[in-house]
Amino acid sequence: MSIISIGVSGLNAAQVALSTSSNNITNVYTDGYNLESASLAASTSGGVEVTSVDRTFDQFIAAQLNASTSTESALSTYSTQVSQVDDLLADSTSDLDTLMQDFFSSVQTMSSDASDSAAREEVIGSAETLVSQFNSLGSYLDDMQSSVNSQLSDQVDQVNDITDQIATLNQQISALGSNSDSANTLMDQRDALVTSLNELVDVDLTVQDNGSYSLSLSNGLSLVSGNQSFELATTTSASDPSQTVVSYVDAAGNETELDESTISGGSIGGLLTFRSETLDTAQNQLGQMAVALASAFNALQTSGTDLNGDTGTAFFSVDDPVVYSNTGNTGTASLSATFSDDLDGLTTSNYTVTYTVDNGYSVTDASTGEAVESTYDADTGTLGFGGLTVTISGTANDGDSFLVKPLSSAASTLDTEIDDPSLIAAGAGGGDSDNSIALEMLDLQNQDLVGGTSTLTEAYASLVSKVGSTTSSISTQLDNQTSVTEQLTTLQQSSSGVNLDEEAADLVRYQAYYQACAKIVEVGSTVLDTILSMDA
Repeated sequence: MSIISIGVSGLNAAQVALSTSSNNITNVYTDGYNLESASLAASTSGGVEVTSVDRTFDQFIAAQLNASTSTESALSTYSTQVSQVDDLLADSTSDLDTLMQDFFSSVQTMSSDASDSAAREEVIGSAETLVSQFNSLGSYLDDMQSSVNSQLSDQVDQVNDITDQIATLNQQISALGSNSDSANTLMDQRDALVTSLNELVDVDLTVQDNGSYSLSLSNGLSLVSGNQSFELATTTSASDPSQTVVSYVDAAGNETELDESTISGGSIGGLLTFRSETLDTAQNQLGQMAVALASAFNALQTSGTDLNGDTGTAFFSVDDPVVYSNTGNTGTASLSATFSDDLDGLTTSNYTVTYTVDNGYSVTDASTGEAVESTYDADTGTLGFGGLTVTISGTANDGDSFLVKPLSSAASTLDTEIDDPSLIAAGAGGGDSDNSIALEMLDLQNQDLVGGTSTLTEAYASLVSKVGSTTSSISTQLDNQTSVTEQLTTLQQSSSGVNLDEEAADLVRYQAYYQACAKIVEVGSTVLDTILSMDA
């Protein structure tokens, strides 16, 4: 190779190096951009050649950062949601405890003079105010359930859009070759999309031999494989039509409902965890209080006598427990439930009732799967468990199941049934001034009505405390995880980010390199001219 050719090869190499460094500098603030560097090698025929323009990317650090990002996103979503519940319960203007005290204070006033119509009207008025607040809190939590459903649908759509883009980039990168200079930008785009995907859902990433990314859920189900992507979908739960669940769509288009434990990271994981750990529990705890108040007060009201001399009728009403038949059931059985007199047995659990040919009907806790003790009365066709009486009609087939949600709608459906003060049964038939039942009603505030372990005030305080504690705990975890993410981001930037000082130094170095190579060409040209003139 001639001197001129050697110099030209150096000029070409210097130009690529200068272009690469310039590209690094101009993209220093571009999200997802990774440092690029030109690799030079001696040419076998002399001179130098650019073997590749490589990007600096540490897959191990990226994997750690993506995992941290996914966890942080889940905690951030959980924190945002639970803070809303905490703010609701902590709001002094919606303090249920104060309204319960006001209600029992009005009962105390009535017990002092059971014949006083104004005192009786005060009982009805304070009861209506209390019921309204139960309804308001219950409706707010119902709205949050709807919001979670909506957010899940929106975010699953985002997941599908991202996985489709990653599959397309896999195809383009594979066609170019992962070592191709022009593939660097595509790989940066793909890695940025993987980060965005982890903000939505936790995924496992495997780099294939051809440079393609394979992405899968924690249970191994593939989201991206080569140039093919597989979708998630949101569907109504087969067991609970009030809740949206995430399903996996296979290559044949079949949808399989995913267990919630499959997705624990990302904002989707945060929503699912918030719903199961806090939202459902808060609804049931609030509903348990509503049922305890209504049942205990009604028991006394219906045992007494009103001012007309008639036996009292129910003061409060609340909807019966909700029962859903699984959409996969093949039998004709249907279940309905009512609250039994066993208030102490009423818990905040939801239940799954399953029929098998071998064991008949069995009951498990819907959240934990633990067996729940139950009794079956073949004569009446009823099951008894958890403070409930479940009536069975029709015939179940093997494997049929039913979800029983005793308390999810209780707070929002609590109501008063009496608007005539004379219908309050304050006595036991001893005349207008008889206050014996009113005194028992007043004493309800001191009794362990809720689960047989807590007064109404204690139960509400426990709910507020639990939500507040969860809010604080999640906030602390989020702060810690954010710190981890920031540290990993700094580590990644130090590894593959652009350092302006270093790039500026490289520009000077490559400029000198270019000038030196130009000098080689100049010298070679002079030598050639000399040789040519000698020949002449």
